Amino acid sequence: MADKFDVIVIGAGPGGYVAAIRAAQLGLKTACVEKWIGKEGKVVHGGTCLNVGCIPSKALLEASHKFVEAKHDFDGLGIQAGDVTMDVKKMMARKDTIVKNLTGGISGLFKANGVTAIEGTGKVTSSKQVEVTDKDGKTATHEADNIVIAAGSVPIEIPPTPLVEGMVVDSAGALEFQEVPKRLGVIGAGIIGLELGSVWNRLGSEVTMLEALDDFLPMVDSAIAKETQKLLKKQGLDIRMGSRVTGSEVKGKEIVVKFTDSKGEQEITFDKLIVCVGRKPYTKGVVADGIGVDLDERGFIHVDDHCRTSVPGVYAIGDCVRGQMLAHKASEEGIMVADIIAGHKAEMNYDAIPSVIYTFPEVAWVGMNEQEAKAAGIEVKTGAFPFAASGRAMANNATEGQAKIIADAETDRVLGMHIVGQHAGEMIAQGVIALEFGSSAEDLALTCYAHPTMSEAVHEAALAVEGHAIHMANRKKKK
Repeated sequence: MADKFDVIVIGAGPGGYVAAIRAAQLGLKTACVEKWIGKEGKVVHGGTCLNVGCIPSKALLEASHKFVEAKHDFDGLGIQAGDVTMDVKKMMARKDTIVKNLTGGISGLFKANGVTAIEGTGKVTSSKQVEVTDKDGKTATHEADNIVIAAGSVPIEIPPTPLVEGMVVDSAGALEFQEVPKRLGVIGAGIIGLELGSVWNRLGSEVTMLEALDDFLPMVDSAIAKETQKLLKKQGLDIRMGSRVTGSEVKGKEIVVKFTDSKGEQEITFDKLIVCVGRKPYTKGVVADGIGVDLDERGFIHVDDHCRTSVPGVYAIGDCVRGQMLAHKASEEGIMVADIIAGHKAEMNYDAIPSVIYTFPEVAWVGMNEQEAKAAGIEVKTGAFPFAASGRAMANNATEGQAKIIADAETDRVLGMHIVGQHAGEMIAQGVIALEFGSSAEDLALTCYAHPTMSEAVHEAALAVEGHAIHMANRKKKK
């Protein structure tokens, strides 16, 4: 039997490593097990987010956006940049450096906080034991009073489009292209698909996105989703809704994809194909059979509002449990669970978790959208403000999009905020805080915002809820 701990965390992604650090900060003897095998054949912390998800994709999004700005927008600002080109291999090398720095930083944080890093594949074998198998197949059993499962998720593969190395890839493979494909297909027009499609579209690919759903971004307020779709199509993304893929075949250096839409059976040819149809929990083999941890038919671990499983002392967080598959949701669950284990009271407001799509412009939302509120029988009032009327947006050459606030018609309490525009991912924090503190739209309207800022659009949207926007013609009757 190996060392005994107060807490063992399985998985060192944004949920697991945060849970481990928090637990250690609270005085608990903590270990974190990670099996991630990186390119160099060693365990690398950070999970999907830091290695092949959030961070590397944002590095490519930022680089490709600056390329587009230099190529098409600088001239309007009076900047003569000349012939602008992109060195894809250098862009990828920068992305890899950022990933290496961040993942290495987690190891440093573990050491600084006294977290024991255990390399290998973790498996819960009882309510107090975790079996760890190393790369050589050797096993060791570690004891803990509490176990936190933070195993994360993996991309979903679909039978019509089996992965073919270098040709038909998942989201991780799309971050490794060493040259710009002429014709790029993306299956799925969700968050991941839109971000990856945007990267390669900006660099010159002809991008076609095939989405089985009829409604674009159904989780976003319909007005914001409609405007987002229009803006992305304007940029060159060919987004085909209601297109269900039925098969694919690699022919030499091309991929032929078959799909059906309102016109019937269709066929289209690509040079590369990215499959982005969602993710599934990585829980297979993480929990031994018969110990009492309940999983549903899709592999999600059943937990309560405090992330407790059906076995006392065993918790599960992040992508392997219910709710949005978001890094920040996993991190906050990790903090909550660590606090609970340490004997503190902790809660998490699942109605106030923001989501962001890092296209340009960005799309961000939190809380209810207008269609959800109406479906729930809640009478609402709304206020919206376009960035076209924002002085800072004009100065930034970023006048596309709008901010929208949804409030309860009777109480004025903010129910949701939806933004499409530059820095929407930063501005949405105002909506999160409003929901956390039960703010009214009037609270935001009475708040003094710095001028000139993009955030003033949120202020004006709050004023617009009652028809009092200053920098926009108001249609509502003044009070």
